[in-house]
Amino acid sequence: MRYIIIGAGAVGGAIGGRLAGAGCEVVLVARGAQYEALRERGLRLVVPDGPHVQRLTTVDGPYALGELRADDVLVLAVKTQDSAAALESWAPVTVAGGGTAGERLPLVCAQNGVESQRLALRRFRRVYGMCVWLPATFVEPGVVSAAGTPLTGILHLGRYPSGTDETARRIAADLEKSRFEAPVVPDVTRWQYAKLLGNLANAIEAVSGVLTSEEGIALYDRVRAEGEAVLAVAGIAYAGDEEQKQARADKMRFEPFDGSERGAGSSWQSLHRGTGTIEADYLNGEIALLGRLHGVPTPLNDLLQRLANDFARERREAGSMPVSELIRLAGEAVASVQED
Repeated sequence: MRYIIIGAGAVGGAIGGRLAGAGCEVVLVARGAQYEALRERGLRLVVPDGPHVQRLTTVDGPYALGELRADDVLVLAVKTQDSAAALESWAPVTVAGGGTAGERLPLVCAQNGVESQRLALRRFRRVYGMCVWLPATFVEPGVVSAAGTPLTGILHLGRYPSGTDETARRIAADLEKSRFEAPVVPDVTRWQYAKLLGNLANAIEAVSGVLTSEEGIALYDRVRAEGEAVLAVAGIAYAGDEEQKQARADKMRFEPFDGSERGAGSSWQSLHRGTGTIEADYLNGEIALLGRLHGVPTPLNDLLQRLANDFARERREAGSMPVSELIRLAGEAVASVQED
């Protein structure tokens, strides 16, 4: 199989780089400065066992490849806010032997949240969800770091909306020879919703920095409790803490390259890079959406969704709001709902 990584940033670069290092055929899809750097210098993947540089076929869109192959696997690794445009571009591309990518090829959503696979199923017949536990950072154009060891990541994989098949098992086999563990599960959304609850902290990090203070952690606990309450009312199952702990065990730990602490997550990185967008609509916003559908107030997630989007749109500095100010705003948001 040939893997086409649509979005060769932190997650896409780490997955694509590891697959290529294990002998799999990989194509990277990127744009702007990342595209130029990958074309000129290759992908530099910095991992605990040392840096690896791979010169891989790199394109800026689907038609640069011409006709797709029948054995291609599309891996969607853009941020969710960019998914619709990517899906629209790739679904109609013709495949050797007839038909289009949307009709014939498997598409794996290697992203946070759950929305992209819903969008994908509108255009692709064969959609796979992936729960991505993969500490990775976009360092600079052409350079990605992934600090997990001894495994680079744990990637639960399954058909969307449910089920497994031979394609999932073949993809998992390639991932597992590439420094990943890739359990094939029939209920991948259960793992994704569990990850989503953890990702509710992303907006806090983006606005006020890495969660280190007791006050910040306490705020996240309240935000997560709001999310858990919504999932319970909506009847959405998710993997519990003990099950997640057993799945990870000591298989993946963070091993910094320079003795530093682990940095902030993907949302903080988006603000730091000044991209102008952030994925809060599909993390805290997923809880807000479910809350509105099921009549459950979600003032804290509403607030974080709004603040994260404000920071991205205004290109404000990542982590620049004091935690004390965020907590004050959270108190006002909760009080406003109580008054209503």
